[in-house]
Amino acid sequence: MSTLLPPDSPLAEMDWMPRTRLPALQRLGLLTLADLLGHYPRRYEDRTRFDRFPDQEQSAAVCLHGMVARTAMKFLPGRRRMFEVVMENTAGGILGQPITCRWFNMQFVQKMIMQGDEIVVYGRPKKRGRLIVIDHPEFEVIDEEAAQSVHMRDITPVYPAGDGVPVRALREMIHHAIEKTDIAAIPSLIPDARHQKAEALRAIHFPESRDALTTARDFLVREEFFAIQLLIQARRSEWLHLPGTAKRSEGRLLGQLLDSLPFPLTGSQSKVIEEIRLDLASPRRMNRLLQGDVGAGKTLVALAAMLHTVEAGWQAAIMAPTQILAEQHYLGFQRLLAPIGIEVVLRTGSRKEEAKPLPLFGEKPTIVVGTHALLYEGSEFNRLGLVVIDEQHKFGVLQRARLIGRGDTPDVLVMTATPIPRTLTQTLYGDLDVSILTDKPANRGVIQTVARPSTKMPDVVEFARKHLGNGRQAYVVYPLVEESDKLSAKAATVEIERWQSLLAPAEVALLHGRMAPEEKETIMASFREGRTKVLIATTVIEVGVDVPNANMMIVENAERFGLAQLHQLRGRIGRGEHKSYCILLHDPKAPEDALEKLHVLEQTSDGFVIAEADLRLRGPGDLLGTAQTGLPPVKIGDIFQDRQIMDEARAAAEKLFSEDPGLERHPQLASHIARHSRRLAAISG
Repeated sequence: MSTLLPPDSPLAEMDWMPRTRLPALQRLGLLTLADLLGHYPRRYEDRTRFDRFPDQEQSAAVCLHGMVARTAMKFLPGRRRMFEVVMENTAGGILGQPITCRWFNMQFVQKMIMQGDEIVVYGRPKKRGRLIVIDHPEFEVIDEEAAQSVHMRDITPVYPAGDGVPVRALREMIHHAIEKTDIAAIPSLIPDARHQKAEALRAIHFPESRDALTTARDFLVREEFFAIQLLIQARRSEWLHLPGTAKRSEGRLLGQLLDSLPFPLTGSQSKVIEEIRLDLASPRRMNRLLQGDVGAGKTLVALAAMLHTVEAGWQAAIMAPTQILAEQHYLGFQRLLAPIGIEVVLRTGSRKEEAKPLPLFGEKPTIVVGTHALLYEGSEFNRLGLVVIDEQHKFGVLQRARLIGRGDTPDVLVMTATPIPRTLTQTLYGDLDVSILTDKPANRGVIQTVARPSTKMPDVVEFARKHLGNGRQAYVVYPLVEESDKLSAKAATVEIERWQSLLAPAEVALLHGRMAPEEKETIMASFREGRTKVLIATTVIEVGVDVPNANMMIVENAERFGLAQLHQLRGRIGRGEHKSYCILLHDPKAPEDALEKLHVLEQTSDGFVIAEADLRLRGPGDLLGTAQTGLPPVKIGDIFQDRQIMDEARAAAEKLFSEDPGLERHPQLASHIARHSRRLAAISG
């Protein structure tokens, strides 16, 4: 019997591993045998029974088995290519309705599928004229030996793959890895469960039954969610043991500010400001998340926190993700705080006047507004008492830590206008105290949202001309800045001339992320002051732009935006007293799932409802496993459907840290946390 290999053995040393596959495996993050075994199937197919060939469009994906009758490479406008495969159903000797499979700009597929091949495809059939078409289906070429192999089982695993390593090759590699690896040597984070994990790893890839698959998945989801909650509770425990400084104030500066405002605070603003004041006055360091829908008044709450800090004799800094938002904060704070004698300083790294020394490093209490530039200054803050991070999801976890580390014991307030679904708040931010602004200022106008096919453009233009004639301003938003070979979406740089002619004599300007900072500043100033009437923009306006007189937004190719992103864009209007209009133009042939998100926006303006819908439609894929959260990716669990398991994992992690705060009795778990921190530091620079 051959000796089993250690799980950390490099794939490059395996004699059964084709050298040509290694670069593609590396792109998937697969370097060792353990990595390969942790690459879980996306779904499973019964390769002993297949779906009927459909004769009409279907909303659900189908798994089909047939022969390739013919192939063709077709050349399309804009240097695009389409590889076409006509697949016939030969099951039982009956020739049924052929299926046309199409791949756009994926030339490598042409090298993999030949006329006469037996193939399996998976995708959603659509009706195109007289044809039944599946675009970009998953596919697999079946050889003569496949029927007796791991490729044609009643529970056949289908893996996330990539260019250079097809699903079939991954399945063979993982089967080899299971046979060659000492799986029992792979540790489990769940105490005394090493044998259970070994069985789960075998069964998740090649289960003997549906029951065995269910048991394996349940174990691996529990372990995965426990790992996430372990890291969250470790961060919370570490923060709770950091020294803090009480920052007490009488609220004199805040009182002066509130007296000057033409509107009262909302009930939830008052409640959250008091929560923050109590945090600041405590010797324990504040680590609080402020959630609020677009337009809920988060910036005013943050300013109140900074005024409490300044009155107590400390500096406060707010970091924004874009220069546009930082300058908007700076101008707004200057206007509000100049009458009460509070100095505001801007630091974005792009303004000429910032080359000279600034008073932010002196003894005088100051409010500092900046972008990423705040992370890289050579000097330290002298008395940094509060760090506010606006739109925190735009920053990596180590970027946030770097700014926090520039003070001795700063309190931290992070803000997000991208509502976190209530389902996920504790999952993502279990290490933070959470405040939520539940209502909006009474002076905000209503936003009417409608989704229309792009064929209605003439009606939209006529409506926009009337709107501009009433003295209002408007945004026109595109998903791209330049024409792309891969997308047919219109680009703002191409369309501006058309809009100038359609809306003349209104002044139209273009704003996008690739412009020089000074150019952006000039364009935004003209729009804020009302000289520019229409702003043609990309998603650079997604965050924080506040022009109350702009109360109309037209979004072209709206189906190409995410649901949460569209809600953020819509939040740029409805900031004045007048009724606002958001028109979502879409491709008339857009798929139903793309149109569903537009219908959600027509029906509600509640960001938390929208966030839940977004989670349902898109899945939680990019909410975890990014540098933004500092948490590992979710590879097998479903945060939405497996919510109870996540709750149980959180309770287990909380119990663990309450009984063993330093993890002295759990050295394996302490080592796991330390390894994760080192990996995070490496990928985040």
